[in-house]
Amino acid sequence: MATVTRFAPSPTGYLHLGHAYAALFAHAAAREARGRFLLRIEDIDAGRCRPEFEAAILEDLAWLGLDWETPVRRQSEHMEDYAAAVARLDARGLIYPCFCTRAEIRAEVARAADAPQGPDGPIYPGTCRTLSADERSARTARGETYALRLDMRRALTHVPTLTWRDRTRGTIVAAPETFGDVVLARKDVPTSYHLAVTLDDARQGVTLVTRGEDLAPATDIHRLLQALLDLPTPDYHHHKLLQDDSGKRLAKRHRAVTLRELRAAGRTPQDVRRMIG
Repeated sequence: MATVTRFAPSPTGYLHLGHAYAALFAHAAAREARGRFLLRIEDIDAGRCRPEFEAAILEDLAWLGLDWETPVRRQSEHMEDYAAAVARLDARGLIYPCFCTRAEIRAEVARAADAPQGPDGPIYPGTCRTLSADERSARTARGETYALRLDMRRALTHVPTLTWRDRTRGTIVAAPETFGDVVLARKDVPTSYHLAVTLDDARQGVTLVTRGEDLAPATDIHRLLQALLDLPTPDYHHHKLLQDDSGKRLAKRHRAVTLRELRAAGRTPQDVRRMIG
């Protein structure tokens, strides 16, 4: 089976050196295997994603010398796919609405001295999991904002022990329960990162997911969703993260130097490749 990789940035800012490393890594993996390299635009966050950032992504990647198949998949154009997946899980009784605000969740966690911790911090305490069907319907009818969470304990009864393969670490036994009842969708957005990326990789026939090592724990959630939705499981390669001189991971929120800034300063694509090793 031909190797298919992808680079999937969010158009919420300009690309930096960390993005360049990830894109070049995925492109090289496909090229070395004589496979296919895809570009996906993960733009489900309508409040932060902007067309000018998407245009800049395409410009920066072309400047680096990358090419990709067209058409480019944009998540915002496939909301019906995600809604259908949520409906499928809901029909099996694996989804429930959560009406808690972030402040309420923080307060509930603070009251529990031994609140369990997951890879992303304190685990949601399950406050809304036991609401009756009547109360859920009433609160939904009143127009209350809600998130749709996966009932983790119930979901795990539907699957065997799950594993996934990382090309640097070997076979990993998935432990999605460490995340608790993760959010899969919201009232106004029919998907979350976890659901969208899992479904997209399957829809696009991705066989090798290359991404930063910070996302390795999230693969446990994605493996569970693959099992629940009867989706194929690709191989994974979680690569290193680039850091600045202070040892901090390069990120948009930390105002990492962008490829546009490097280009404006006279740097070349070859310079960028040398900078990221």
